[in-house]
Amino acid sequence: MKEKFQEICQRFSENNNFSGVCLIKKGEKKIFEKAYGLAHKGFIIENKVNTKFDTASITKVFTATAILLLIQKNLLKLEDKITDIIDLKGTTIPTDVTIFHLLTHTSGIADDADEEAGEDYADLFKEKPNYSIRNTADFLPQFAYKEPVFKAGTDVRYNNCAFVLLGLAIEKITGISYHQFVTENIFRPLEMHNTKFLAMDCVNENTAEGYYEYCDEDGKFIEWRKNIYSYPPIGAPDAGVYTTVNDLDIFLRKLKDKEILNEKYTNMIFSPQVKFSKPFSKWKPVPTATIRNGFAFEFVEIEDQVFCMRKDGMNYGVGAMLSYYPKADTTIIILCNQDCNIWEMHRQLQTVLYYEEY
Repeated sequence: MKEKFQEICQRFSENNNFSGVCLIKKGEKKIFEKAYGLAHKGFIIENKVNTKFDTASITKVFTATAILLLIQKNLLKLEDKITDIIDLKGTTIPTDVTIFHLLTHTSGIADDADEEAGEDYADLFKEKPNYSIRNTADFLPQFAYKEPVFKAGTDVRYNNCAFVLLGLAIEKITGISYHQFVTENIFRPLEMHNTKFLAMDCVNENTAEGYYEYCDEDGKFIEWRKNIYSYPPIGAPDAGVYTTVNDLDIFLRKLKDKEILNEKYTNMIFSPQVKFSKPFSKWKPVPTATIRNGFAFEFVEIEDQVFCMRKDGMNYGVGAMLSYYPKADTTIIILCNQDCNIWEMHRQLQTVLYYEEY
């Protein structure tokens, strides 16, 4: 199995621009771990297995965990209305949107960039400088005055800014910044020493730069460019924390072992939470597989049983995938610092695991 995993990663490194790290771990045993490509193209610095990468939307799983931690402490409830927690007067955020809706992408609120409609997140910063957004509240003008897409609870649609609102709730309830709360209550207790909210304009050790393909009008590749103007300079509740493949594995396994949440809330975060499902059609070995949302995580189900729980992330020059297979007790984790179809790479790795373990 290790040889098959290595062949896939090597092929994507040579033919599909994969630059990053892949970790596949079963229980306490590492099946495969290897770094590829460059962390810094200018100085020809290679990626290492302990290099820190931007994880984009994987950050949402930390936000969801933080929210459940507050609920566990009786400081918040899933059915609480977000407009009762933070001041959203004058905005178009409906008064029936709950914490549950925000956690599961069923809120119906407008996003700053509607990725499902094909809008480009980087376009938000063509007129407004990205460095002007550093605090959680700075995101509000980008989405809070847009009309909702649907009534809360009636549909599901991926939404980044729902997690911005969750971050604001965390700050309101705790009296400290989102960054500080997550660091002190998740990263430090779990000993995730290489997981941090790093600002792109600071000096960051052992950290991969992000590169995107700059193309002409016909889509022909011209050169690699840094992604420093493509999104805010520091991570937020919806995206942008930096970490390593091993820290992500630590997080998931310690979360499973109830080292942060008690049994009730651990079971909740490890289970799908909404009725809405859609075909998981891009994975061909099981054409009847479906996918449903949970609290930040997505769940691939086969015959109504959870096969995989996962969260991915994508920005210009960033690709990330965190996935866990309960029956096999196996993680597949990919972090990438330049444009690459790591989703196809992940599907191929997952296919090997499926035929070997299921």
